[in-house]
Amino acid sequence: MFVLKIIKKIFAILGSSDNPRQVAWGFALGMILGLTPFWSLHNLLIIFLILLFRVHLGSAIFGWFIFSAFAYLLDPLFHSLGYYLLVQVEGLQSLWTFFYNHPVLALLRFNNTVVLGSLVMSLLLLVPIRFLMQWFVQYYRKYLQARVQRLKIVQVLKSSKIYTAYQKVKILGA
Repeated sequence: MFVLKIIKKIFAILGSSDNPRQVAWGFALGMILGLTPFWSLHNLLIIFLILLFRVHLGSAIFGWFIFSAFAYLLDPLFHSLGYYLLVQVEGLQSLWTFFYNHPVLALLRFNNTVVLGSLVMSLLLLVPIRFLMQWFVQYYRKYLQARVQRLKIVQVLKSSKIYTAYQKVKILGA
């Protein structure tokens, strides 16, 4: 039943009335939350951006969930990238020393190879993921949404008492 709820939420996000850009930005910012270690100062900024701007909160949570599942598998890659930037790029040594010695900037934890590598990687992926997700949402809404709505499993889910009660509450709230 839990898996069906998740699938239902995914289709709700894809078919929501929100602008595809809002859904895509939410997913991309959620990607940053998912790929980087959560208890980092930059994630507080990302959460603030999600709440400040009109991005789809559900897609941000979904992106966070999806990319968190892959983050542990990618930690060796993040460590290698962070190690390269911290140790092997000599031109950045003074910047890292300044960050480490400054009381507030030290909270960014850029002296941690995984934190630095995952943040740099997620920032590099931010724009491509955003555009890819926007294209996918537009494609889904134009070509796939009608087909998905005709699937038997979707019809069963829509006919459930929970779904009809949700629709009634949604209409009253609007």
